[in-house]
Amino acid sequence: MATNKQPTFAFGEGKISGYAAIFLSLLSFFAVFCFKFPELLTSPEFREVYTGESMKYLLVACIIASFFFAVLSFLLSNVKRWALMGILISVVTILLGGFTVEGREVAPSSWHLGLDWLLFDLLLMAVIFIPIEMVWPKNKEQSKFHPEWRTDLVYFVVSHLFIQFFGVIAQAPASLFFGWMGLSQLHAMVQSLPFVLELFLAFFLTDLCQYWAHRFFHSHSFLWCFHSVHHSTQHMDWLAGSRTHFVDIFVTRASAFIPLYVFGFSPLVFNIYIVFMAIHAVLIHANTRIQFGFLKYIIATPQYHHWHHCEDPKYYGKNFATIFPFIDKVFGTYYLPGNEWPEGTGLHEANYPKGYVKQLIYPFTKSPFDENLHMEDRSKR
Repeated sequence: MATNKQPTFAFGEGKISGYAAIFLSLLSFFAVFCFKFPELLTSPEFREVYTGESMKYLLVACIIASFFFAVLSFLLSNVKRWALMGILISVVTILLGGFTVEGREVAPSSWHLGLDWLLFDLLLMAVIFIPIEMVWPKNKEQSKFHPEWRTDLVYFVVSHLFIQFFGVIAQAPASLFFGWMGLSQLHAMVQSLPFVLELFLAFFLTDLCQYWAHRFFHSHSFLWCFHSVHHSTQHMDWLAGSRTHFVDIFVTRASAFIPLYVFGFSPLVFNIYIVFMAIHAVLIHANTRIQFGFLKYIIATPQYHHWHHCEDPKYYGKNFATIFPFIDKVFGTYYLPGNEWPEGTGLHEANYPKGYVKQLIYPFTKSPFDENLHMEDRSKR
């Protein structure tokens, strides 16, 4: 693990409020462009779950909150640049129409970016998980701005901005292999099930498919070169789960979409699944020591998934399930030793370049692993 001393944050010194001001002002700045160019910058699927009026209220709230935190930082800190930067960006946002923009009818477009989804999810995840990691950290020495936080943020941004691209390629296998079947009767039968049963079935089938896709990535050296990018992080936190190569994203999301497509779950169940996974995937990578009591034996928790990322080869090949630990129990890959946590995460045997672009290209050009490591044996995790 990295042992370099990293900057820390303490309540009352003005740093937290300063960074909050900058963060909220930047979100507000980019949100204005979503209102101005919705055909190009917003996702049709996400627009179905919100109204222009509700997003305007959220935008105004973020601008006001940015000013509040900027003033607080100015009063608390001897370093004024965070507060001044937050104020400057917010003023520019207001001049661009931050308080006056209105939602409007959006014309159909053949392509788009998911900037609205990126901004909303980034705000939601930050509001939920940054306080959790500050109050109940697993690794107290780890800074929010560890050496590779920018790389993880780029992964987060790319996967959200290009949601249309990832959505199309993830749905392609299901349409290709199962689109010719007459599935309407099966869909009607599934949607007639009691809601709780239908919801459990959706979660179980998607997790089962992802379990085997995940295990496949760990057991084949070529695929492991791509998936090991995700395992390369030594700083588990709320952004770490975003560090996923696009080949990995394609296979994982496609494997989850197949049962959703074949069984035709109701829109409500589908949307609950999407929201749950968006939050839960961040939670299990988070830098938090919360134990969750008996729930950790029912649903995957940070402790459970951190063991999957353990740097010690003795614990490789454990905890492939994303939601239900009992799937690992059934297939003999379960490991959860009481209240113990792994000492560290990452891959000591790998040599990765730093930065998103280099990590994107690297698995195509050469293995990040030493040639003498017998990858087929090492990758049977």
